[in-house]
Amino acid sequence: MSETGAVEGLVDIAVLDDDVDFRNYIEDLLRDEGNYTVRTFAGPDDLFTSAETRVPDIVLLDMKMGAASGEEVLERLLARWPDLCIIVITGYPSLESMRATFKLRVFDYLAKPFSLSQLRQTLHNAIEQFSLGRTPQDRLRERLGHRIKLLRVERDWSLKDLAATTKLSVSQISSIERGANLPSIESLLAICRAFGRRPSEILSSIEF
Repeated sequence: MSETGAVEGLVDIAVLDDDVDFRNYIEDLLRDEGNYTVRTFAGPDDLFTSAETRVPDIVLLDMKMGAASGEEVLERLLARWPDLCIIVITGYPSLESMRATFKLRVFDYLAKPFSLSQLRQTLHNAIEQFSLGRTPQDRLRERLGHRIKLLRVERDWSLKDLAATTKLSVSQISSIERGANLPSIESLLAICRAFGRRPSEILSSIEF
């Protein structure tokens, strides 16, 4: 478990819907999938209270909830967490409402009733685009590797050029750039010297 209570490697999904049967259905379905932790909420206040403690990776947001306006909840969510991945769900879809919600930067839109395959694909797309479900170590490897590759490309160096400068092997550098492995302290120092950068510069530039 992380300090926020989320399980590393699993995607944390919050479901806001006033239909208890639908909440139970989605909760059972996603937990059976094995890749998610799921929290369900009947009203927006409970969702916001829970999210202040642990921000979900994805919110499945029902747009028709009796007295609660889905549009208002959506605006509040994005005002509080601008980068939150929100997937709108509704039983009353229309082209006009879809356009309006997409203008508010939702990730996608599912109309009830939707199939399991539709839900799976939408969640898969969100996970890929937002890089969800990865551990902090995964994200550090990916971001650091990508940054090192950009620095190499900016200098118009090949992998062999960087290997020759750092005295590392081509396979070592390739695995670092692909995010397969973190560089050792010695390797990172050699790479930083090759680019004339301090380690703190490179680490701060990846916003980790």
